[in-house]
Amino acid sequence: MTNEQKDEQLWKTAKARVAFKSSLASYLIVNLLLNAIWYFSSGPYSYYWPIWPALGWGVGLAFQYFHAYHGDKIFSAESEYERLKNQNK
Repeated sequence: MTNEQKDEQLWKTAKARVAFKSSLASYLIVNLLLNAIWYFSSGPYSYYWPIWPALGWGVGLAFQYFHAYHGDKIFSAESEYERLKNQNK
């Protein structure tokens, strides 16, 4: 792998991580707002509907996290080769 390819991979990883952090901040703010709407409109003893958007969006956020922080390592032939090579020593 050349230096240009390494730099390109680092930029790709950096952009994915920044995008994840931005999405996480949006997730927290929106879900805080949804919980406030639920609490002040229905009260704490009513049906807790904010769980559905939180769970749905949370699944997507989890996939984005794994792509940003573990994406190239999980399904990479190179990392699997290195793992197998180190096991046989």
